[in-house]
Amino acid sequence: MPSSIPSIPDSQLGLSQSEVALLRQHQQIALSHHQHGSSSSSRAASHASSQGRLLLDPTSLNALAAHFDRLMYSIQQRWQALSQQTQLATQVQYDRAGNAIQMADAEIARFRAILREIDELQVEFDKVRRIGEIVKGFKARVERLERRV
Repeated sequence: MPSSIPSIPDSQLGLSQSEVALLRQHQQIALSHHQHGSSSSSRAASHASSQGRLLLDPTSLNALAAHFDRLMYSIQQRWQALSQQTQLATQVQYDRAGNAIQMADAEIARFRAILREIDELQVEFDKVRRIGEIVKGFKARVERLERRV
């Protein structure tokens, strides 16, 4: 690797091996997108990577920063979309639960109205039965009086 391109050993970055691998991968992607066909920086990054180093030249770092900015923006957009979907799903479930509660309340009210009607009919039934007993009593008296006469 030419000595004019500054680099740093991966071990000095304070990253895990998987994070270093991800950083190398993204540096390759950033440089290949940044150069549009010129592969000298990409080759330099590959060479540095094969030696356990990360390029520190301004072009590589600018490309990597721009790449990570785009990546972060993409992640934020996806996070916002998922957040909106979650919020919508939560609202739908909340509305469904609200509707279920309203329907249950309506059914409870209808059931209570039916029970009130049953109670009213029971009271009317008891009144009619008492009147019927009174009428039977009068009828029996009248029949006794007729037999006497």
